[in-house]
Amino acid sequence: MSQEYENQIIKPVDLDHEMRKSYIAYAMSVIVGRALPDVRDGLKPVHRRILYAMYEDGLTSDKPFRKSATTVGNVLGRYHPHGDASVYDAMVRMAQPFSLRYPLIDGHGNFGSVDGDPPAAYRYTEARMAKLANAMLADIKKETVDFVPNFDEERKEPVVLPSRIPNLLVNGSSGIPVGMATNIPPHNLGEVIDGICYVIDHPEADLDDLCAIIKGPDFPTGGIIMGRAGIRAAYATGRGKIKVRARCEIEDMPGSSNRQRIIVTEIPYMVNKARLVEAMANLVKDKRVDGITNIQDHSSREGMQIVVDIRRDANAQVILNQLFTYTQLEDTISMIHIALVPGANGKLQPRVLTLRQIIDQY
Repeated sequence: MSQEYENQIIKPVDLDHEMRKSYIAYAMSVIVGRALPDVRDGLKPVHRRILYAMYEDGLTSDKPFRKSATTVGNVLGRYHPHGDASVYDAMVRMAQPFSLRYPLIDGHGNFGSVDGDPPAAYRYTEARMAKLANAMLADIKKETVDFVPNFDEERKEPVVLPSRIPNLLVNGSSGIPVGMATNIPPHNLGEVIDGICYVIDHPEADLDDLCAIIKGPDFPTGGIIMGRAGIRAAYATGRGKIKVRARCEIEDMPGSSNRQRIIVTEIPYMVNKARLVEAMANLVKDKRVDGITNIQDHSSREGMQIVVDIRRDANAQVILNQLFTYTQLEDTISMIHIALVPGANGKLQPRVLTLRQIIDQY
């Protein structure tokens, strides 16, 4: 035996036990450190670190924009030792008005589109905190929240933001950690705050009282929620499914007495508009839907408008029903209210939460 090996101690290890121990440690690290939001501020660590780094740099809503590359570099160097793409992707999503009901970052430049166009590289875009993000960090210097050392113990970062707004319900969250998934849809800020105020004034408030105030999810891209059963199930148990339809109107084509067209002005949440139009065109091409003569996307900065021209002898309502069936003009959204909740020992634990529990924890 060579000199370098003769002093080694070899311990026999049970593979089953070692895999269980190591995998559980890895799973909890992903669940707590990356993929699930905190019930108190509704943020994952990467989002919290981005906002705090911008706050430290004075990039509040009343200050000039600064290059996104500056923020990405500062977040990586100070708090988040992961890839730059993960930081920039999270930052971009916080600036997209079609992704967040109330964006937390004010973006300047190309931050992507509802058609799935990618954002420009971070050396080209600029960003600062949105007005609402100021409320997320208000009074953070007044010992309102706990701080912990960062990865190299050179600085301290907040465990949670003061969060004057109920961000988890207002902007929602989605994530797929190990062995579970969360999908909390966005809600209307006014309704949620009214619901919270009602719970403060009436601690015995039940689900019926809350449902009368918080009607249901409020998506940034609009759409119509079909029925209330799925919403009530999610609010009562933490899990439910809702169907969301695009907002469509059938109108007579100008200059033609017998022809009609379908106008789509809102689409379901997180649906790629370009792919939706392409899917509708493929249905016509494959002759699965008969009676459509033309499909055009007239969307602009002023709003969304997809125009579907109907043949003279076709029934517009029948065609619209077929489009609901075969395309994402009608989409099912699963509501799964899983978030990290502080346990008795102070450690964060994933839990399925009802609407009342989310409000109580906030």
